Formats: sequence, C-alpha cells, structure tokens
Amino acid sequence: MSHPEFAPGLVVRRFTPPLRLADFKLIAFDMDSTLINIECIDEIADAVGKKAEVAAITEATMRGEISDFKESLRRRVALLEGVPVASLQQVYDERLRLNPGAAELIAACKAAGLKVLLVSGGFTFFANRVKERLGIDFARSNLLDEAHGLLTGRVVTQSWGDICDGAEKRRTLCEVASLLGISLGETIAVGDGANDLPMMTEAGLSVAYHAKPKVREQAMVAINEGGLDRLLETLR
Repeated sequence: MSHPEFAPGLVVRRFTPPLRLADFKLIAFDMDSTLINIECIDEIADAVGKKAEVAAITEATMRGEISDFKESLRRRVALLEGVPVASLQQVYDERLRLNPGAAELIAACKAAGLKVLLVSGGFTFFANRVKERLGIDFARSNLLDEAHGLLTGRVVTQSWGDICDGAEKRRTLCEVASLLGISLGETIAVGDGANDLPMMTEAGLSVAYHAKPKVREQAMVAINEGGLDRLLETLR
C-alpha cells in the first residue's frame, strides 16, 4: 500500500503507521552518511590529495552505478597506500560528526528493548569508536591493513570474510537475528546507499536516510529532511 507524504520530508510506503517500536527486536544501521555525516574513505583520501578521485568512485558505488562493491572498495583503498595511520584519528576528531537524531533514535530503540547493529562497508577504526560512543551492541566493518604507521592500501581478511559488502550486510543481519532467536520481520534496516539494499530488502522495516534515489524508491520509509529520529514519527 502506498502512502503520500506522512509529513514534510518523510515518505511512508507499504504499511499503515504507526507501528510500535516495541514490535521490533533488532535495528541495523549503515554507518557512513547514515549514522555519521561523512564517507570516511573520502576524508582519509584527502590526506594524500586524492579525495576527488576516491569520492567519485564512492558516489558512483552508492548510487548503484558500480555494482561490484568489493572491487570498488579495493580500488579506493589502494589509493590510500602511504597514508599515515595518524590521519584516521585526525578524521575522527576533526570531521566525523554523528548525524542529527542518531543518538536519540538509538536511545529510544534501546529503551524499547531493541538490540542495535552497526554494519558498515567502512572501517573498524571508525565503526568501533561510533559503536562505543552510541552504546551499539554489535558491529561489523572492514579492517585497513597497516605497516610501520602507514596504510598499505589493502584490506585485512577477518574471521567472517574479506569485505563487508551488500551481501555481507544482508548475511550479518540474518546471522544476528538468528542468534537472537527472532524473525527477520522483527528487524529494521537503515541505510543510504545501494550496498544497503540487500539488508533493507530482508528487514521487516526498511528505512532510507537522505538516501540515493534508487534506495529512496525501494524503502518503506524515506527520511528526506531532518534527523534519524524522525523514524519515531511512524513508530510509537
């Protein structure tokens, strides 16, 4: 069932609000440009004067114009070779901000008994700090290889696999739901880019936040103006 604008900048499709937040047990968030205001890889690339080159690949990937996320990430990470590891802390301190409403939405979810998952095509350096800052329960993201205080331009293979792409985001959502003993219908997935669509399609409720057109069109809820906490306008 399709609905018109539920409120300015908030589009609700395929269900009749309000649902209750307590009807859900798990909420999964993308990180870059969803929970936080930047694409971390673009800002790291700025340290070696390659932001424009990397950002162009990021944008094309998020719009779905480059379909192979793993290859896209490897291309971008290769351009980071030689970046001082200290630059990551500088990006975190000087450029990374939580998006409006992120802390409020997560606090409301936790108060309603939901577990919170961060699943990112970005990097553990940032994901782990955001996880701790927001009191998130689980996080999965990519690990940048480093040697002698410099990035090597490679991604480290972890116990679950090599790169957290769209398929891995979907698999992680399913895995965590299974471990919690809940159905996928009791999950919410929030994202902005094409690589978020696999997990958003599986979730009981899909939410696009200031998202690319392809993602906005497919999500059940699209927040096009305001903060993440606007989701609470449809979930009581």
